[in-house]
Amino acid sequence: MRSVSSRIAVSAVAAAMGWGSLAMSSEAAAKHPGRLRPVVEIEEEVYRFEPANNGANPLWCSGSTCLVRIGEKVFASGLETLQCVRPLNNCRWTLWERKADGWKLQQVDAKGRTREPCPLACFERGPLFLSANPTLVSDPNAYGGPARPEVLQFDPTDLAAPYQVLLPKWQGEPAFTEHSYRSFAADGPQGELILLQNIGYTHAEWAFRDRGGAWSAAGKLVWPWGGDYPKPREIRICYPNVALKDRAVYFCGVSDIEEPNPEWRAFKKQLTGRDWDYDFRRLFYTWTPDVTKTGFQPWVEIASREKTCGWIMPGDLWVAPNGVVHLLWTERAIDERLRPKFFPDAKQSHALNYAQVRDGKVLLRRALIEAVEGGPNEVPSAGRFHITPDHRLLVVCYVSGTNSGGKPVAENRLLELGPDGTVVDQSPIPLKHPFTSYFTATPRAGSAPTNILDMFGARAGGQNAMSYARIRI
Repeated sequence: MRSVSSRIAVSAVAAAMGWGSLAMSSEAAAKHPGRLRPVVEIEEEVYRFEPANNGANPLWCSGSTCLVRIGEKVFASGLETLQCVRPLNNCRWTLWERKADGWKLQQVDAKGRTREPCPLACFERGPLFLSANPTLVSDPNAYGGPARPEVLQFDPTDLAAPYQVLLPKWQGEPAFTEHSYRSFAADGPQGELILLQNIGYTHAEWAFRDRGGAWSAAGKLVWPWGGDYPKPREIRICYPNVALKDRAVYFCGVSDIEEPNPEWRAFKKQLTGRDWDYDFRRLFYTWTPDVTKTGFQPWVEIASREKTCGWIMPGDLWVAPNGVVHLLWTERAIDERLRPKFFPDAKQSHALNYAQVRDGKVLLRRALIEAVEGGPNEVPSAGRFHITPDHRLLVVCYVSGTNSGGKPVAENRLLELGPDGTVVDQSPIPLKHPFTSYFTATPRAGSAPTNILDMFGARAGGQNAMSYARIRI
């Protein structure tokens, strides 16, 4: 990880974030203990699925979301495995709404086939949008092939009504396939959308839809160059968190390339018998102040576990009212399979990490929860931001392992952050069945900030089921 100074005046950061007097310092938090009071109002199963065995699952598009809230209405997209159809394109999207008496299936894709889950986005008063990527291959036994990105527009007041198919306008004729690794984001207050979709290992195509309903801009986001690898190459970026705000776009994702270290690759082949293994070790960030006028700025490497073959996964991204970008990610220090041979003195750690960035400069970086070998063993994962209407910055995550007293821990936890990134309050969420991986109704997809935390995903022990919880804060 590149070293940067994290000693910033708390008042300056608070002003930059637009928190003002709403943000508490660590000292102030001591005077207001227990500010967080999460109350579970609903906890239920939404649907069950059969594994598609195609490399994806209903949570595979974790950088985007399959859950949105429009006012009092909550919607989710699902993934159904088609019988007697060969992978990869052996799934179809489903669309659900939470009614007064539970979740109801409203629509399914009647004719298309796809590989990946279909993320949602919305505007604060509607409509509802679903990103689809149907295959153009008619043979159900074909392994893969070309695909056509679509955005489907639904009426949230009548989800079962016929939908409108919107075709993004791209720069040229990109060769899209079923491996889209796409990102779908909305500016809810402004009524604008952006869709990004990967092309091989070189770049992502992007298309922007303005408030007038026109796909008025498009371009390419070229991946960072890995000139420091033994064999220099593009560093494909996947599973990104993307935000669109006043036509500025913010993008943070992880490296996803075949193992670039030849010695490690050969050793892994001895262990697995496979010629390939993928690297998720470097976290990169870029942005543009106006996607319709200005190109994306040079890539910034936020974090790296390259030295010890570790692992990184993006968690979330939030743009504060005055432009500070908040990043969240999970980090594991080492691949323990390689430790005896390549880095015998390295210690394992698991961390939920947080950073603040502005104009491409990292203002601060810190671990919110960290389990270190030989020390505390509360292992954090699945971190997401939750923003309240008064701009309180909360983090929800899953924590497993053992606590300082040696007792088992398996819970979702809610943290509140102060302006300097310190945890000023925290509380377990009293769920009967905690979520190990999940989506939330995020502002990045157009949902408005709220005091209700919506969670949709996989619960501990809930094999092949997607569940929902509503938590009031």
